[in-house]
Amino acid sequence: MWKADPDMKRPVVLVAFAALAVSAGCTDRAASPSVSDIATSHVVTSSLPSPTAAPSTNSTDNAVATTPNSRVPWTGPCSRPGPAPTSYDHVIWIWMENKDLNAVLDSTSAPFIQSVAAACGSALHYVDHGVHPSLPNYIAATSGDPQGVSNDAGPDAHRLTVDNIFRQVRVAGKKSRSYLEAMPTNCALKSNDRYAVKHNPAAYYVGTDDRTACARDNVAFDQFSRDLRSDLPAFALIVPDICNDMHDCPVATGDAWLRPVVDAITSSTTYREGRTAVFVVFDESVGGGTMPFLAITPSMIPGTRAKAEIDHYSLLAFTEDALGITAHLGKAATAPSLSAAFGL
Repeated sequence: MWKADPDMKRPVVLVAFAALAVSAGCTDRAASPSVSDIATSHVVTSSLPSPTAAPSTNSTDNAVATTPNSRVPWTGPCSRPGPAPTSYDHVIWIWMENKDLNAVLDSTSAPFIQSVAAACGSALHYVDHGVHPSLPNYIAATSGDPQGVSNDAGPDAHRLTVDNIFRQVRVAGKKSRSYLEAMPTNCALKSNDRYAVKHNPAAYYVGTDDRTACARDNVAFDQFSRDLRSDLPAFALIVPDICNDMHDCPVATGDAWLRPVVDAITSSTTYREGRTAVFVVFDESVGGGTMPFLAITPSMIPGTRAKAEIDHYSLLAFTEDALGITAHLGKAATAPSLSAAFGL
């Protein structure tokens, strides 16, 4: 199980966790991060500011840059003075599962996610284009197209030689790494207990050096806290297990899991250097077509709500641009701009 690094220092903010209790239908508490899971040598807190800090002019298609002044101290995860950087050192995707927008952002079971939306940014129209089930969405987001995949079969059934974001990052001379919770071995090609290979897109790519890279860079989630401190890759994909991602367990379970993970990222020295972008992504809706989507970057105006329609291809295109990759894969080449939607 992942544990926060005890050397990480965070500001102290008292938070109430009663609303985050996991329902009786998902009783395996050992797999979900909680206050007791985190090292006890310091107080575990959230660095998110109060939702009241959100300005009244932030519900626009294009966010307005804040006043340039990069040397002014900042406390919130998305309130650093100064314009957005032209490129980023790190882009982190955290993938959740199968929820409509209102089922999360209007739910009493997701107080942490709602606090992130108020303190940073959220999308009102992040759509799945009717693509189902899970696997084709993961493939689309990482290669620019579902590649003909229309089911959740394993890597033996879908051996994809196409280019992908993991390979693009490597070709650019940077590190790419996936962190899979409950995965028993690196790049496991079969589901096991609460690890679902259908949520591990890198396991499906077999072109050029993809399989070798997967064996090296597709790792257990336990490694993330160490990498966050000293070796965070340029592109990081984080995938909770099939309970903590809300697939098999309630919204409250995933909300509770996200709190210490996102807090550790935004409290880290790397994030506070101002060149890390974090996105919480849901793979697909359950019929409404629109899913929750959170954007967390240091320069974002708190409470930003993107009204433009965006999608997995928008996320892929932004990631390519942010990491200095000029060629866009598949539908990412014509995708609506995530940068324009959030002012990134």
